[in-house]
Amino acid sequence: MGRELNRLNALGIKRETEKGLHADGGGLYLRVAEGGTKAWIFRYVRNGRARDMGLGSINALSLAQARERAAECRTFLANDIDPIKRRELERQSQELTAAKTKTFRQCAEAFIDSHEGSWTNATHRRQWRASLEQHVYPTLGSVQADKIDTALVMEAIEPIWRKRNTTAARIRTRIESILDWAKTMGYRTGENPGRWRGHLENLLPKPKRVHRIKHFVALPYMDIGSFLEKLRYRDSDQSRLLQFLILTGARSGEATHATWDEIDLEAKTWTVPANRMKAKADHRVPLSAPALAILEKMKESRQGDYVFASWRQGRPMSHRTIRVLAQEIAADDAITVHGFRSTFRDWAAERTSFPREIAEKALAHAIGDETERAYQRGDLFHKRVQLMDAWASYCSKPEAKGEIVEINRRRRT
Repeated sequence: MGRELNRLNALGIKRETEKGLHADGGGLYLRVAEGGTKAWIFRYVRNGRARDMGLGSINALSLAQARERAAECRTFLANDIDPIKRRELERQSQELTAAKTKTFRQCAEAFIDSHEGSWTNATHRRQWRASLEQHVYPTLGSVQADKIDTALVMEAIEPIWRKRNTTAARIRTRIESILDWAKTMGYRTGENPGRWRGHLENLLPKPKRVHRIKHFVALPYMDIGSFLEKLRYRDSDQSRLLQFLILTGARSGEATHATWDEIDLEAKTWTVPANRMKAKADHRVPLSAPALAILEKMKESRQGDYVFASWRQGRPMSHRTIRVLAQEIAADDAITVHGFRSTFRDWAAERTSFPREIAEKALAHAIGDETERAYQRGDLFHKRVQLMDAWASYCSKPEAKGEIVEINRRRRT
């Protein structure tokens, strides 16, 4: 380290073009890089090792300021402190301080940004943001993540816990997830005040005590034949979509978004891909004769990739259109499209001798516990062929009384 100080001057620095290091003294150097870029460095030896510490560009740091920084570094060295390590510790401290000032809203937005790519349901993504905006941010939004406690969480969710319990329970789960994320990121410490088990369950009544589960309103299975007879008189794509949904036992999103590449008319099969299934697994659906007839009819006027295409090019038909149609045909505004799955399930249980697991598989429901599912990996497809054929037959008879349907052991060809 040179003993002579202040060798450089402002004019010389400005004019200097020679590439390399130009000493000012006391370990301070002007570094001129390829292309004329100039910056300050402090060079020192520590434990027998030469080190260069960047101080900044000459555009950000004047000669006088650079000399002050170099003097500070020499003081640190005189006190057996490594200037580079000290600067690293200062930066870590600043980052930690900045992290501690992260608000709940900032944490929530970062959490959503990092996770919503895995949320395939668009409604779910909208509900996350909307529920936080409406019910959580007014209370927690501007509060630092590490300052949120049980009292604040209770203030956010208790007002709606009894009136809108399902919504409140989902919001509580979202708060807990966000605070867990914040803890993992180092933005807070300690226990999660949003957790339910062993914590909020001691302060809030259990959901089952304040919320009565409302099931989707379903058409009685005895009326399905009459309903479909009326529906068939409507010569429209909306009518055919609703018929197809009923005949296959599909969810509305699965049917409205069905594409032609999922349909195998020759094999009489519709394979719904995992990314559109609630259980995140491919689901093979046997196609009965009436369901195949609907597809043949749709094929005559095919418009793009969707089987049931909207008048808007490149879009599937809306769920709302078939809901309105179903309510109109049934003369009941409470009827839901999802309820037709219950109609099918009630019929299978009360009017057939098919085992429960076959009907459950037809609805793409998980069967049994985790151990049972590990051994039962098949989809019971050939047995479901018989079930869906029996269902189609029942649906074709208006006001059918229905008899016990025995399983036909012969496979359909």
